[in-house]
Amino acid sequence: MSAARGRSPRGAKSGGGKRDGGKSRAGNRRGGSAGGKSRGGKSGGSQSRGAKASGAKSRGAKQGGGGAGPRSASPRRLKEPTVCVLAERGRLLAAEPLFERIRAGAGGERRIALDSRGRADARAGDLVLVGQGKHGPRVVRKLGRPDVARDVLEGLMLDRGLQRTFTDAVESEAVAVAASPAKTRGRRDLTALPTFTIDPHGARDHDDAISAAAEGDSARVWVHIADVSAYVRPGGKVEQEALRRATSTYVPGAVEPMLPPALSNEACSLTPGDDRLAVTVELEMRGADVRSASFYRSTVRSDARLTYPEIDEVFAGSKRAEEPWGGPLVVAREVATALAERRAERHALEINSAEPSYEFDDAGHVTGVAHEYQTESHRVIEHLMILANEQVAGYLSERKLPALYRVHEQPDPASVEFMVSQLASLDVPTPPVPKNMSPQQAADIAADASRMIARYKEQRGGAGAAIASLVLRSLKQASYLPKNLGHAGLASTSYCHFTSPIRRYPDLVVHRALLAGLGLDVVAPRAHELDEIAVATSDAERAAMKIERGADDVCSAFLLERRLAEAGEGEQPAFDGEVAGVIAQGAFISFGDERFEGFLPVRRLSGWWELNPEETMLRCEDSGEALRFGDPVRVAVDGVDAPRGRVDLVRPG
Repeated sequence: MSAARGRSPRGAKSGGGKRDGGKSRAGNRRGGSAGGKSRGGKSGGSQSRGAKASGAKSRGAKQGGGGAGPRSASPRRLKEPTVCVLAERGRLLAAEPLFERIRAGAGGERRIALDSRGRADARAGDLVLVGQGKHGPRVVRKLGRPDVARDVLEGLMLDRGLQRTFTDAVESEAVAVAASPAKTRGRRDLTALPTFTIDPHGARDHDDAISAAAEGDSARVWVHIADVSAYVRPGGKVEQEALRRATSTYVPGAVEPMLPPALSNEACSLTPGDDRLAVTVELEMRGADVRSASFYRSTVRSDARLTYPEIDEVFAGSKRAEEPWGGPLVVAREVATALAERRAERHALEINSAEPSYEFDDAGHVTGVAHEYQTESHRVIEHLMILANEQVAGYLSERKLPALYRVHEQPDPASVEFMVSQLASLDVPTPPVPKNMSPQQAADIAADASRMIARYKEQRGGAGAAIASLVLRSLKQASYLPKNLGHAGLASTSYCHFTSPIRRYPDLVVHRALLAGLGLDVVAPRAHELDEIAVATSDAERAAMKIERGADDVCSAFLLERRLAEAGEGEQPAFDGEVAGVIAQGAFISFGDERFEGFLPVRRLSGWWELNPEETMLRCEDSGEALRFGDPVRVAVDGVDAPRGRVDLVRPG
């Protein structure tokens, strides 16, 4: 889905990332280093993404691509369920944590011992969820096998605290409210208005739809958003669970939805041919200027469920647009084009990247990956969703109504100045930097730099994709706040999340605020609760992003393992790659046609290597060789730990 719609397998650190309007996979994924030297050698080891190097001669830690990190726990009493692989240890059956290591000081890693009562019907080699029983740790659920990607992804979600099901009480209430939503007034019948949705192939929760019509030298655009607030009411069990989850989490082939399927996939989803309740933003446009805006509840009926590839074919002229959606699509495209030009003029970030979509066979193994780029069809929907979000935020802000805003504060000038120096160290064109830079100037420079990087990548045929992450790392992190502080990444003075209430709780809060302000509903957000909700939903979003990134790492590693097996035994295959990040202990490499990712430790290289002050390259003092952001490099795979998403690399030969 589009950025403004909030569906993001990998969000960026910046609020200008995919969850807010731009598209970015990198974000703050790979952190920098404090500097220092590392000596090459024969021993291995991998480094976790985003880790900080401590300085000279650092040996590095294990790479935790699956989102793993050490935590303390007792082998006798588990504080929370843990995903493990069962192994025979003499006459005993032990559970070994798959994603996280349970440490016991100098004694090293502890395993969880299971007695005969705690094993259930599980056997050695099984992937299981272990929890605390009355008599000690026990197998709560068998998940499958650790060599099956789909089973490992299920385990990852459970290990990170996702429920994977709704309680019977929540499910029952969802079914009941789906059949009998709250009675509301002022709902307009728009079922005769030509309406369509554009989503990724296979999407099931359609929470936004578009209508458009030309009116002389103006255009009228309707953005219809699922009226979740008519179904999810305060005090109910569905409401409580939606707030607890706060967001939907998407991993390849699976989703942890915020709302039960009776609502998310059925009653609230704007499916074609079905009358659905919506909240509509109606806009009269002249170019990119909004001449009038109105907000109201509506009933809509989608005429077509379209996909991004289909619309791109229409735009390319290889497919014919059908009525009744063909004419409205032309108008929507014209409005989106004008909005895109206006966004560029006001110094909005321009960050583009590709999202992976993994393919599975019936047994749950990863068989392939396709990378989805942001195309014109994505941008049409994105610009219209951003516009709707801005208009709703402006209405709420002007009237000082209690609500949640999507805030992305202006960057720290020192961070942007450092980012410019990083780009300069890589010979990437940079915008001029004034003395005594203000935060607003810093935001404008970051946006200018993002566009210059985009042009730089185009000139290099797409090489240097990782360089854009330097811009994102110079920015502050977006979050939810009950006050409007603007959105620097989108260069917007007022911004909120309104367009994805099926999968984001803050959007539901905004719907309630808007409808109460319009006098269309008695339910309004309580101002004294919004600070706590803002923190909880911001934290939930970041936790979901970590799970999504870890899941992509797992799938990528499983696919790499498959490709290596297909190559057969014998000479180790070599891959062409690109340096995607550097720290004192080594370089992160994106390689192969499938864009695998791995870590090349300097300890597997010869000589002394030093990270430059700008943290953009490693240079060998002996040979003068450098590993720089965006540089081509050839690598071979030294090891793959697929369930944990780890890939260790070496130089071929």
